[in-house]
Amino acid sequence: MKKMILAAPMLALHMFAGGVGALEIDDNARTVASNDAGDTVTISMQAYLKGKKLFSYACASCHVQGRTATHPNVGLDLETLALAVPPRNTMQGLMDFLKAPRSFDGEDDISEEHPGVNSADIFPEMRNFTEDDLHAIAAYLLIQPKISKTWGGGYR
Repeated sequence: MKKMILAAPMLALHMFAGGVGALEIDDNARTVASNDAGDTVTISMQAYLKGKKLFSYACASCHVQGRTATHPNVGLDLETLALAVPPRNTMQGLMDFLKAPRSFDGEDDISEEHPGVNSADIFPEMRNFTEDDLHAIAAYLLIQPKISKTWGGGYR
């Protein structure tokens, strides 16, 4: 009986805190660049949360707080993503990268170093990713820097 009495307030607190965090991401923060032409798209909370879960599963071990373990000066902040060739600060740019990863300067195929759909044989976590999954991860990557002060700073 005591365990149940203690569990109920904890469950209520967890539900309330989770709901408050989700409500803090307004439409403005969830509106991201769709492509290089300047089009935008407002991402649903469902897609954002799915992207967060998939990122945690497949990407977070090398990208803790939006940093890049293998290339410490390359963070996942929007400014840095914009400097990549081609730019990766749009939904389309990130989805293209997740399908066929290229070096920051765009010169080299890095699919043997970085997970991508085309290297799912090397990185099994990518095997079952759908277009919708890639969309969700890209959405998470573009929203997270807008809502977290600790996201994507690199190791400068």
